[in-house]
Amino acid sequence: MPTVMPSKIGIPAEIVTPPKTPAPILAPIMAKPADHPVVLTGKIGVLLVNLGTPDAPDTRSVKRYLGEFLSDRRVVEIPWLIWQPILRGFVLRTRPAKSAHAYAQVWTKDGSPLAANTAAQADALKARLGGGVVVDWAMRYGNPAVSRQLDALLAAGCERILVAPMYPQYAGATTASVLDAMADWIKASRRLPALRTLPPYHDDPLAIAALQRDIARQLVALDFDPELLLLSFHGMPERTLHLGDPYHCHCHKTARLLGQALSAAFPAMRIVTSFQSRFGRAKWLEPATDTVLLEEARKGTRRVAVAAPGFSADCLETIEELGIRGREDFIAAGGTDFAALTCLNAGEAGMDMLEALVRRELAGWI
Repeated sequence: MPTVMPSKIGIPAEIVTPPKTPAPILAPIMAKPADHPVVLTGKIGVLLVNLGTPDAPDTRSVKRYLGEFLSDRRVVEIPWLIWQPILRGFVLRTRPAKSAHAYAQVWTKDGSPLAANTAAQADALKARLGGGVVVDWAMRYGNPAVSRQLDALLAAGCERILVAPMYPQYAGATTASVLDAMADWIKASRRLPALRTLPPYHDDPLAIAALQRDIARQLVALDFDPELLLLSFHGMPERTLHLGDPYHCHCHKTARLLGQALSAAFPAMRIVTSFQSRFGRAKWLEPATDTVLLEEARKGTRRVAVAAPGFSADCLETIEELGIRGREDFIAAGGTDFAALTCLNAGEAGMDMLEALVRRELAGWI
């Protein structure tokens, strides 16, 4: 249909066309009151979380730490009313002194090895990710606590936070317990950020490549050729496997993939998987690391290297249990050469892996 102009039908154009009006005057933005607290926003945070450590290598500190650790129902699944009298009446009366002695052998000027190594990983990751991401670390048991560090990240303006349990293999007693701590913080907090969590990475090609690279580097640097590489993972009660915990399977898959990755460079070296750190009288995952070391020495194996691919950072279990007691047991049983290899810690291979894993989980945020 043709357009009819106003002038053609006798209507003045100024009547039909509304006059231009100025843009509406917006109400001025109200300034914050002078006493309004500063609220930081717009930042992204990453929180690395490891198992835990006492504040000092003394009996009192270790007792406090073990009391928290062994009271977690994810860690000890004995009914509460049965376990607590045993824990308070026996375990916490006898074990802290022994554990404090072990901690004293590995304590550093920066504190416990686990705390020092986790802090170094956080510092290295911060440098790699740049100023746009706030990186910090926490301990599931002991200090700094998960809740305190999440509060600090929120106060620093982090509206999006990635919580990264530093356990390659999933277990209810480790990964799930970190998520419990995060959930407790969520329930107790009014203002919450968007949250993501780092999944287990036991079979991730990035993790296997990092382990292969770092372990191969250390094996080549030894002054002996190991006949056996023992891959020692932290133990769990065997019942956790039958109840559906995937930890046992995750450990064996890590060991299988890592063994395949190492076989080309070390074809004559046998690789065996074992589990360490048994506690209590219940049946634990087998074979036990200490038992394997004794049996191998008695069978004639003389040169052994031990790696701990289930630990992201060196700690009491890798330095004292493997590096000190493991060596003593193996040499006393007839072995001649023993090496406890270090964990990935904040080394280049481990940090390349951690940076790639974290960047992947931060996709869409950075």
